[in-house]
Amino acid sequence: MSGVTILAIDDSRWRRFVSQHPRALPFHQPEWASLVADCYGFRAFAATIEDERGAIRAGLPVVEVRHLLGRRRWVSLPFTDYCPPLAADDPAERALADGLRRAARDARISSVEVRAALDGIPLREPALRHVLALDPDPAVVYRRFHPSQVQRSIRRAEREGLTVRRSAEPRDLLRTFYDLHLSTRRRQGVPIQPRRFFRLIASRLLTGGAGWVDVVEAAGRPVAAALFLAGNGTVIYKFGASDEAAWPMRPNHLLFWHAIRVACEEGYGSLDFGRTDAGHDSLAAFKRSWGAREEPLTYSSLGESPPPEAGHGSAARVLGQVIQHSPGFVCRAAGELLYRYVA
Repeated sequence: MSGVTILAIDDSRWRRFVSQHPRALPFHQPEWASLVADCYGFRAFAATIEDERGAIRAGLPVVEVRHLLGRRRWVSLPFTDYCPPLAADDPAERALADGLRRAARDARISSVEVRAALDGIPLREPALRHVLALDPDPAVVYRRFHPSQVQRSIRRAEREGLTVRRSAEPRDLLRTFYDLHLSTRRRQGVPIQPRRFFRLIASRLLTGGAGWVDVVEAAGRPVAAALFLAGNGTVIYKFGASDEAAWPMRPNHLLFWHAIRVACEEGYGSLDFGRTDAGHDSLAAFKRSWGAREEPLTYSSLGESPPPEAGHGSAARVLGQVIQHSPGFVCRAAGELLYRYVA
């Protein structure tokens, strides 16, 4: 095996390698990296290790981003909680780590970040990850839920007459979900991703069957919604939003139960609840109450320290106050201006 080979993100060899790898997630598919790159004006590619016959032995999707001061960084992947390297064996993974180090140095890249552990690259643990093992019988999974915190809340939502519908229609992502998401982000004091980000998700993922939106309704009115991505036996909870006034009816519990039940019936093996940042103890407890396995979310990084993430630091706290006390267009404008620099 030689050094890293850079392939176009939609190269047929990379697509074939991902489709055949048992650990591949929806984030490894070319569509995810390319839509992130297209949304923010970045460059996406696949960094691969090939054998003497040209067959890929290891690889990662990568997006080249620019720091606010202009320095270039390689990230695998921006706006992605977890993206492990795909390798045929341990020697191939070590070759990938060594190759990335050399390729970044030759290209004068200031830093490399892999959103998972990569053999041979220094590690840091910024958060937690929670994964729920599924079963063909949803009742088996249901019995693992915490009796009072989850099972009772599901029954409460059902008594309240809440209903859930699953949709791959762009309008449910771009209008129903986005409106709830904007309200939620504003309440939290966090910028929202540009609407075009969700437009690309709708056109490149949902229409191809790689994801869907679950919408919870009370008497026909949307009160909660979530975007799920799916592929290769895994369902990933990507974004969620809800109407605070409806929380007593427990719409989020019904939403997750519906997603879990349908995923079980469709043969998926796991549901990833996504990243939980350090210090968010109540959110971690919520995910554990569903029977999800908790593990450190380990990232690998080379070169300069990555920039502060959105929602952290004194500047983020000031911005949060501004967003919470301003009209919705401020939340949208902040996301339009800032997200490309905190990838």
